[in-house]
Amino acid sequence: MSLRLARITLREIRMPLREPFEISSGRTTGRRILLLELADTDGATAWSECVAGEQPSYSAETVDTAWHAVTEWIAPRVLAAGISHPRTLDGALRRAIRGHPMARAAVEMGAWTLQAERDGVSLSRLLGGTRAEIATGISIGIQASPAVLAEKAGAALAQGYRRIKMKIRPGADIEFIAAARESLGPEAPLMADANSAYTLAHADHLADLDAYRLQMLEQPLAQDDLRRHAQLQDRLATPICLDESIPHADAAEDMLALRAGRIVNVKAGRVGGFTQALAIHDLCRRHAVPVWCGGMLESGIGRAANVALASLPNFTLPGDVSPSARYWERDVVTPEWTMDAAGMVAVPADRPGLGVTVDVDRVDDLTVRRRVLAAC
Repeated sequence: MSLRLARITLREIRMPLREPFEISSGRTTGRRILLLELADTDGATAWSECVAGEQPSYSAETVDTAWHAVTEWIAPRVLAAGISHPRTLDGALRRAIRGHPMARAAVEMGAWTLQAERDGVSLSRLLGGTRAEIATGISIGIQASPAVLAEKAGAALAQGYRRIKMKIRPGADIEFIAAARESLGPEAPLMADANSAYTLAHADHLADLDAYRLQMLEQPLAQDDLRRHAQLQDRLATPICLDESIPHADAAEDMLALRAGRIVNVKAGRVGGFTQALAIHDLCRRHAVPVWCGGMLESGIGRAANVALASLPNFTLPGDVSPSARYWERDVVTPEWTMDAAGMVAVPADRPGLGVTVDVDRVDDLTVRRRVLAAC
């Protein structure tokens, strides 16, 4: 059954983080978040979230560029025509609009969720998910000292997290990881994420990480440099995981051909939506390359999309799908996302759509701007 949208409502909300989160490109104390509500001509509605940040640091896109792209180019195209199936949106939007994958993803992922609502099935099942629960990892930002990092990593492991990701940058790397490894022992599931903070000139330095038996080193070099990632991977025993370097399935295919990495971090909100995320998942599965679902400091709406995606079979590594309380004093969904003592998050596969209810009153309280775009 095709979808015909009646309106798309954009809202910017602002949510303070429970504690600052620092990566190699900057420090975040709160989030400006762009939410979309899609409504079809039959009255069905669904929510989605744009993962763009406030500054063009992790990505060229921002909340403001995404707001402009959705209102001026993406929404008018989608509202003007029916959607035979959400999977057709990716190709149509990529052909019509160069760039802006996070803005495109917000609309595309909303269409998938709306389809799930109309079909009376969970988003997980519509995407092809098979898991009833998913293993959860935590991402720990750059800390003031190695001792502080080791303490935070130990606390996270005690809480049940199945993998500890440590953000690093030059000057805050080897000693920090060494402290965590020494404190937590040789079997603790540790990984490092550089967010493109290094160059190939750091190859010998990064090779020192091999001594700490990390599960992976994520995105050490520039996002547009697969060739140098391949050269670095040839120097390292530690598997390289690519994140920003994989904006679509073609890039994942290039990674495999160049042997530029051995693991992929799939973020639907970063690659243009679920259709590209599924294509990357399927490609990697055929080549026996594991994938996992990364996070972007999403609210509970974006986290619901991540949980649904991470329920697919080749998401074999713990994802960054921490419970709501990790980031927010109060989330915008009910029930809030939780994790059990074994580090598992339940997939709401028996509930249609996102599997959680958006707290509209809470969203209204947090909204700083709103715009309704209607079909002609």
